[in-house]
Amino acid sequence: MGTLHYDGSKFSLDDRVLAHLQVIIAMKLRRNEGFFISWGVTGPTGAGQHSIWIDNGVPIQVELQSSPPPPIDREWADSLAQSANTNHGLIITDESIEPA
Repeated sequence: MGTLHYDGSKFSLDDRVLAHLQVIIAMKLRRNEGFFISWGVTGPTGAGQHSIWIDNGVPIQVELQSSPPPPIDREWADSLAQSANTNHGLIITDESIEPA
């Protein structure tokens, strides 16, 4: 389990997810394209969703616990990147599930 540090907040996400997000975030920000990232969360009060706006003006740190980093699945990365280009933004899905 790794950590995405963004705008003073910390979000715990699976290393495999974070490795893929790092690729997509770098690609989008190189193009000066801001976008939302959203993912489901569960807790003592039930299920919900986190959404954060990714923008060039905010420092980002990806902290992976695994070494070496997990391999990138090209098809999943392409699917996530395509969802980042929609009005809903990048919605984190399992590798086997296509984003809506």
